[in-house]
Amino acid sequence: MNLLFQTWPWYISGFLIAIIMLILNYFGKVFGMSSNLRSMCSIAGAGKHVSFFDFDWKSQRWNLAVVVGAMFGGFVAVHYMNDATNVSINPKTIAQLAQFGIDAPNGKLMPSALFGPDVFQSPKIMVLLIIGGILIGFGSRYAGGCTSGHAIAGMSNLQIQSLKAVIGFFVGGLVMSHFIFPLLF
Repeated sequence: MNLLFQTWPWYISGFLIAIIMLILNYFGKVFGMSSNLRSMCSIAGAGKHVSFFDFDWKSQRWNLAVVVGAMFGGFVAVHYMNDATNVSINPKTIAQLAQFGIDAPNGKLMPSALFGPDVFQSPKIMVLLIIGGILIGFGSRYAGGCTSGHAIAGMSNLQIQSLKAVIGFFVGGLVMSHFIFPLLF
């Protein structure tokens, strides 16, 4: 039982992800979280106005169950498995965040200066959240999927466009963390 409350090593979680991907491939299913947005828009009736959303969303019910499972799993993890003491953060990362006035998480997984309830009172952070959300939505649609879809499903299917997308994700993350983040904070 103690195993459930610890951070799992990469070789266990990676193996489980690989098994899930093999099962999905066997049944002809493709994993990806952003594809659920298309299904939800279709359920809401967007297919009447935009042909992209005019498809049989019921064939994607299994993927909607993945979203519900992710939300349920997140709730359980936050409320019943919230022990971040076994997660170690690189001291260099803590020092770099301190330069921007962001304190170390102190027993949490994320710094409250960036992810706490007070961020919603800052107009600057609200604008950043809105712009970031729009860019993420546009980027996942433009790339034909999100990070999980490309990095896990696309790469396991040896899709070259997923390799290109994953390289783009890493380059974008490096540019953000080394150049744009310091300008914003």
